[in-house]
Amino acid sequence: MADCIFSHSYLILLCPLLSFILIGLKFLRSDNMFVGKFAITLSAISCGYALLTALTYFVAVMGHGHSLPYPEKIALDGAWLNFSPTLTANMGIYLDPISVMMLVVVTVISFLVNIYSVGYMKGDSSFNRFFALLALFSFSMLGLVVSSNILQMFVFWELVGVSSYALIGFWYEKPSAVAASKKAFIMTRFADAFFLLGILLVSFQAESFSFQTLNSPETAALLNTNFLFAGLSMNLLTLATLLIFCGGWGKSAMFPLHVWLPDAMEGPTPVSSIIHSATMVVAGVYLTARMFPLFAASESTLFIIQCIGAFTALFAAVIAITQMDIKRILAFSTLSQLGYMIFSLGAAKVCAEGGHHESSVNLLGYSAAMYHVFTHAFFKCMLFLGAGAIIHAVHSNDIMKMGGLKSLMPKTYWSLLFACLAIAGVFPFSGFWSKDAILLSALQSGHYITFLVGLVTGGLTAFYMFRFFFLIFHGEARSELHEVHEDPWMTWPIMILTIPTIFAGLLEHFFVANVVPPQLEEVVHFTHPGWLPWLATLAATLGIGGAWLFYKNGKTEAAARLKSIFGPVYIVVYNKFYMDEVWLFITHRIIFAYIAAPIKWFDRHIVDGSMNLTGWLLQVGGKGVRLAQSGQLQFYLGATVIGFIVLLFLG
Repeated sequence: MADCIFSHSYLILLCPLLSFILIGLKFLRSDNMFVGKFAITLSAISCGYALLTALTYFVAVMGHGHSLPYPEKIALDGAWLNFSPTLTANMGIYLDPISVMMLVVVTVISFLVNIYSVGYMKGDSSFNRFFALLALFSFSMLGLVVSSNILQMFVFWELVGVSSYALIGFWYEKPSAVAASKKAFIMTRFADAFFLLGILLVSFQAESFSFQTLNSPETAALLNTNFLFAGLSMNLLTLATLLIFCGGWGKSAMFPLHVWLPDAMEGPTPVSSIIHSATMVVAGVYLTARMFPLFAASESTLFIIQCIGAFTALFAAVIAITQMDIKRILAFSTLSQLGYMIFSLGAAKVCAEGGHHESSVNLLGYSAAMYHVFTHAFFKCMLFLGAGAIIHAVHSNDIMKMGGLKSLMPKTYWSLLFACLAIAGVFPFSGFWSKDAILLSALQSGHYITFLVGLVTGGLTAFYMFRFFFLIFHGEARSELHEVHEDPWMTWPIMILTIPTIFAGLLEHFFVANVVPPQLEEVVHFTHPGWLPWLATLAATLGIGGAWLFYKNGKTEAAARLKSIFGPVYIVVYNKFYMDEVWLFITHRIIFAYIAAPIKWFDRHIVDGSMNLTGWLLQVGGKGVRLAQSGQLQFYLGATVIGFIVLLFLG
């Protein structure tokens, strides 16, 4: 029975693909409500089959204890591209704990976002086009998570990039939306170029694209050699794993490649919701987890991953404190939470203590990262959907123009309160458990600075999320409110998401016990210090208390005084440390001026010039031949005589 369910798991991908094809080709001009219900139906079938697959998979695994009869299941497999007699890429469906978990997350979020979008996109002239692109986006992400090899993953990886480009720039009449979509596309393609180099390097050495082969100790040993480059000694394993990680670096918008993500808020809010919770940005974390056994073989790679994740978590949280746009606050919050996930994966390597644990891996870092992907997906999706409902009511993204919405939107108020408590890490909400596991993994592995960064970031997260909450719902309205109501199409998905937001903490033990990386044998286990949950709770309480102190009842006077005291610092942080300007300087003043311009000159004058010269010579030669082939006998005889005379003189 289990094998039958697994062998038809292609239905999970087929439903959104059918939805995209049929709406895009056949129903594009059909009635909006029919298209909405059609998309919801296919999304529900996909979600239902994903839940059935997950249930079957985990019952089979848990039913056999730690023997794990289906730790890695290839549900479908077939030859796809044959590059050489020893190197073939297959196309298949790969089921393991993290891919099955992601199937559930993506399909559940996609289903709820489809329902929500019927209310949010009502009246939009491109209603049907939106649902077609949303289905393509879901299909791309589902294909990415079940890919059986890294080349197949790269194909779906790029498809995710293309569909996100179309959705971020969905309202293409707005220049800002077009600019945002181009920015996201170019930044992620820049990172993907390194990702492709990493794929080629690793696959060429291992003669395989398969994850099982690439993640094996044999491949790590094969790559673990040094070579000289420009006089410097480099390790091939570190280079290859860092190149692959570059793909996740861009996709998950880690510093300094984060600048595209806040601008991506130009897309419709349901798009922001699915990008931030279940699809595009999570793909980078997923790639890092998928290749974790190979990454873990290089201590330098995991250290760099840890540093990037920890810095991004703190950096984004600091910026989120000052932002006024409701969606940009959530965007920086996503960056910060992604930093948590990334540094948790990087911190899985245990610090050497007198050489005792030099090559050990703490499995909790891996499990905790995946657990936070799971819990974060639900409360972040809810926060974005709630933000969309509020924007509908206020007709503004500025939180300083909100306030007083508690009594007008009670269902949204209570739902978002639970989401804010969860992301702040308050007991017993889901975020508390996953953040606690991440902090514990950093502490256990001896990464004390990363642990402190995580703790401080947790306090900042609680502060900016409750600043967001108090300014939106409490106090008096700070601008004229339009007809405020809670559309059932939009409110029900938000309310449903409160269930996993509150209760997903019950799955902590399950994740820690079952969602572990494959093919890692040398691991260590530690005890859980009892004071850690209290310390994490204290950080969250201080953050919420600070937000209450400055923004209680929607008041902003105390915050304004603090802002004037820290004037120059506040301006720098509010302007996101001028990272956009830095990138503009790098691209316009350096890359365009000193790299692109000489290349353009070479292309125009040397490449095009040589082609033009060749064409001109052929044209002139053709004219000469036409003159010579005039058909006049006297000319031919004269030319022959002259030719003989010339030959006689030449001897």
